[in-house]
Amino acid sequence: MLDILIIGGGPIGIACGLAAQKAGLSFVIVEKGCLVNSLYNYPSTMTFFSTSEKLEVGGVPFVTTNKRPTRNEALEYYRRVALSNNLPINLFEEVQGMAGEGRHYKVVTSKQVYQAKHIIVSTGFYDIPVTLDIPGEDLPKVKHYYQDPHYYALQKVLVVGSSNSAIDVALETYRKGADVTLVIRGDEVSKRVKYWVRPDIINRIKEGSIKVYFNSALTAIHQHEVDIKTPDGAVTVDNDFVMAMTGYKPNFKFLHALGIKLSQDNKFIPQYDPETMETNLKGVYLAGVVCGGMDTHLWFIENSRVHADMILADIVKKQG
Repeated sequence: MLDILIIGGGPIGIACGLAAQKAGLSFVIVEKGCLVNSLYNYPSTMTFFSTSEKLEVGGVPFVTTNKRPTRNEALEYYRRVALSNNLPINLFEEVQGMAGEGRHYKVVTSKQVYQAKHIIVSTGFYDIPVTLDIPGEDLPKVKHYYQDPHYYALQKVLVVGSSNSAIDVALETYRKGADVTLVIRGDEVSKRVKYWVRPDIINRIKEGSIKVYFNSALTAIHQHEVDIKTPDGAVTVDNDFVMAMTGYKPNFKFLHALGIKLSQDNKFIPQYDPETMETNLKGVYLAGVVCGGMDTHLWFIENSRVHADMILADIVKKQG
């Protein structure tokens, strides 16, 4: 019987494991993908908005010579934290079901069955893209994830979105020789874009290097073209790839299947006590960005690291 089963092996799941280890409790972390799976799937060229100290977990220093760490540095850091602390992490193991059994929970995964007194859900939000729900979105040329700009060299690339991921894709593919067009629902580039990047994209738009349709929406995707609704009417442009950088969302079906209540509005915010992070299920806690529902700009690594200590403090208090 485990004291805690932690679902999700990202930075916050690791932070919860370190806190459980410090408290002397037995635990296992299960992750359906690789270690820090979401970070692994970030673009290979990504640089964090945060400084390294704000990404630290468990008081372990994150040392880098850069002002802001890169994706590769973060992968190295969290791997070393997990290995140096001998955290029990079972990778490529997906949770398939959970049921309460008296004063503990039975959790069935793709590999085995666990019995645990407490559950911490730290599953993030990067696994499921927010879709456009338009004709042609299922074509192979439509991508919701982006790894490297070289793949799109000399291609006609249309990027949907105006936040950090979309702007990074637009600038990086442009600099590898792509013919880039942006489609933005609002009338400007998002104010959330990294402050050292936003002037770059604005200047590229002003000089005409990157085309943009403001107050517009993609309405259909074809094999070699796309249709765009603009303030001046519908237009059709030649296209090789569509990069739909429209955001991602937590696995709400998974949360619902566990029995965690979600708000009835379109934000689907999970129910939890902000003081302890305990959900409507006794002994089941939430940690990290999953707490924000569709409001994925609410929680980040830097402001949700504290969830680990909050949860363990509550568990220790109840056991004591």
